[in-house]
Amino acid sequence: MRTLRLAAGAEAASLVVLSANLLTVHTPAVSSLVGPLHGTAYLVVIAATWQASDAAASGARWASLVPGVGGLLALRRLRNAGV
Repeated sequence: MRTLRLAAGAEAASLVVLSANLLTVHTPAVSSLVGPLHGTAYLVVIAATWQASDAAASGARWASLVPGVGGLLALRRLRNAGV
C-alpha cells in the first residue's frame, strides 16, 4: 500500500510538472527527465494496484488505468473499501 501511495504521488506530481512545462517554456530537458519518471510511476501504480488484495472488489484495478490520476483514484477507492 505504501508503494501505491508513493507512486500515485509521483504520478500526479510529474503530471503537474509536465503540464506546467508544456504551458510555459517547454524546455526539452524537463520533458526528457520527467516524462520517463511519469511513465514509470504510472506502471508502478498499475502493478501495485493489481496486487492489492481488495482492489478487485472496490474497482480500484480499473481506476488505476486512468492516466495521470489513476493512482489517486485507486487509493480513494481502496480507502472507501476499508483497506
